[in-house]
Amino acid sequence: MKIMSMICLVALTISFSTSVFGATTLRYYNKDSKSYTFDVKTCGNSTKVTFGSSRTASVTIQGCDKATIKTKCGSQEVKTGQKIEIKNGCIK
Repeated sequence: MKIMSMICLVALTISFSTSVFGATTLRYYNKDSKSYTFDVKTCGNSTKVTFGSSRTASVTIQGCDKATIKTKCGSQEVKTGQKIEIKNGCIK
């Protein structure tokens, strides 16, 4: 019985820690020949993220599974797994 309790405790600890220390992973396509570095807010923290020029790639933002990216066209809320497109410095 003690072994079963210990297994349950370990499983709960692992599931809790993965939800607390998550990240936002995005797949992006930058149509512009210019790289962009945008300000990002996630979990109340601010950081910067760079999207490389003329490419399709993935980027991971440490924090929560949701983030807000600020561009010249306004702020865009994104969530993990989302695909975004960058054109003329704006996120679609």
